[in-house]
Amino acid sequence: MFRIARIVAFGFGLLGGVLASQVPEFSQQYRQRLGGSIDELTRLLQRFDADARSNGESREGAILRLRGNADDLVSRQGVAMQANAERLSRLETHRREMISAGPFGRMALMARDGDTDVLEATYQDFEPAVPVTEEGIVAGGLGFVTAWGCLLVLAGFIRSLRRPRARPARA
Repeated sequence: MFRIARIVAFGFGLLGGVLASQVPEFSQQYRQRLGGSIDELTRLLQRFDADARSNGESREGAILRLRGNADDLVSRQGVAMQANAERLSRLETHRREMISAGPFGRMALMARDGDTDVLEATYQDFEPAVPVTEEGIVAGGLGFVTAWGCLLVLAGFIRSLRRPRARPARA
């Protein structure tokens, strides 16, 4: 019985290793999407800034002008442009933090402070890959050991419950 448990635990260990090795790959794909979002917002705001300058306004002045407009559509565009500028600032800060965090810190930073829109888009298009980076191999190994060890401990616990208990000897 315990031999079967070891085989099953090994299988779960392999599954855990494969799944855990995908976390660094997901993080890498997230960083690519993050960069794409920053690039697109930068282009959008550069066009807005050029339009504002051609009308003698700064970005902030143009946003205030739009937001103060009586036309609801124009006012909403001012609110949206301000939200775009704030989001760009947040994403750039997040990207700088991820660059300086190092390989394993990036994964934790993504999980803790990741942009939900970028995370969701990354998840929708995620493609698993073979881990060839240091963090991919380490994450895979940790996933294997964790899944394998947990299942062996669980099997040992279940086996101890099924083992008949020795009865005290009568005197």
